[in-house]
Amino acid sequence: MRTTTILAVTLLLAIAPAFAQNAGLPGAANLAPVARPAATPPAGGPTPARTMPGKSAVAASTPESRSAAALALSHEPTFDEGTAQRIREAALSYSDIAIRGGWALIPADAKFAIGVAGPHDDLLRQRLISSDDLAADKTTGPFDEVVAEAVKRFQARHGLAATATVTPRTLAALNVSVQKRIRQLEASLERIQNINFQFGPRYVVVNIPAAFAEAVENDVVARRYRVIVGKTEKPSPTLTAEITSVNLNPTWTVPSSIAKTEISAHMRKDPSYLSRMHMEVLDARDNPLDPGSVDWSGTRTPNFTVRQQNGAWNALGAVKIDMPNPYSVYMHDTNQRNLFSDDYRFDSHGCTRVDNVRDLAAWLLQPELAKWNRTAIDAAIATGQRQDVVLPKKVPVAWIYLTAWMTRDQTIQFRTDIYDQDEQLLEATAEEAAFFSQAANHPLTAHMAQ
Repeated sequence: MRTTTILAVTLLLAIAPAFAQNAGLPGAANLAPVARPAATPPAGGPTPARTMPGKSAVAASTPESRSAAALALSHEPTFDEGTAQRIREAALSYSDIAIRGGWALIPADAKFAIGVAGPHDDLLRQRLISSDDLAADKTTGPFDEVVAEAVKRFQARHGLAATATVTPRTLAALNVSVQKRIRQLEASLERIQNINFQFGPRYVVVNIPAAFAEAVENDVVARRYRVIVGKTEKPSPTLTAEITSVNLNPTWTVPSSIAKTEISAHMRKDPSYLSRMHMEVLDARDNPLDPGSVDWSGTRTPNFTVRQQNGAWNALGAVKIDMPNPYSVYMHDTNQRNLFSDDYRFDSHGCTRVDNVRDLAAWLLQPELAKWNRTAIDAAIATGQRQDVVLPKKVPVAWIYLTAWMTRDQTIQFRTDIYDQDEQLLEATAEEAAFFSQAANHPLTAHMAQ
């Protein structure tokens, strides 16, 4: 934490003049040379603000086409051994922008259309030039194809659909201050440099704010998938673990918190709910209980277990990926696959639902278990029988929370702070910095600031 505290103080000193100048689990029912934002596609796709849920352009696509499109965006990993250093470089780059005055705000009522001259065209160009999404010599002129391409680059870097249209959400992202972008980089650096993750030749990363998972092999993204992560009120945790097995046609043991609240509420309204959902109630020894004998008031912690049988109705879908961890979360399929077509994918109880998860399962089981290719996995699932396949070699997995990062191709990415964690972390960091500053001047605590 001390490293980031020092960086934060350094950046604060750098941006102060500019700042003064520009002050104005599954559901029961998502310092090297100064670096600049590169004009290349992003690692990770659209993740809109939480207030803008809706269908994306992939609504009619398939799991395979969605994962292929996600992989085509970039083969650069979001998280590797150089991520922390690159975030430092990006923060210094953006502090340089701040020192030079940052960027001006574009009026909320500004309108842009290709081939139509408008009063704010040059202002948009200046904004895009500031973040190197547009070449520095394109300072004047109407909204044309060149500017449209620059808008697409900007949108891609910020997890927005690359439509080239300056939508309200795009305009809001353009008007986020450089100071806030620096704070996102600082917070992301603070988190990433404190992760003790054992990188291997093959590993899996879920970046929660981006709502994407990456399967990384030999420092290159081999697979990328849309995922659904925790709701804002039930956030997915950050963690590191190891993937140990793949469960085909799994049953679902309902967490006691869900059984106490959601299942109990359903049973109070409809006593046939469990049978309709292919669920059974079990005692401590896994013996069946009569649902009519259970207290469904929801006033106390259940002394029973609710388990859903495997099948098309199962909330885990056809595949569960085991990764033992203190939070009892995991990665899995879902019987609500239509949700993967949404841009807003923060809808789980903490676990991560993976689009095209059978493809990920096949990647995890290769090459050690060569017989478990995609065809074999599909065939095993078609039998309807549960089968647990243990990985001979465990695969490291990390669930991370990066709202800002830079990939090896020098592309700086930003995503919405969906859980509002950035400011909370930086406030704690500022308190620590103040403590060490005071400690350095006190004879009894000066040693703590060394």
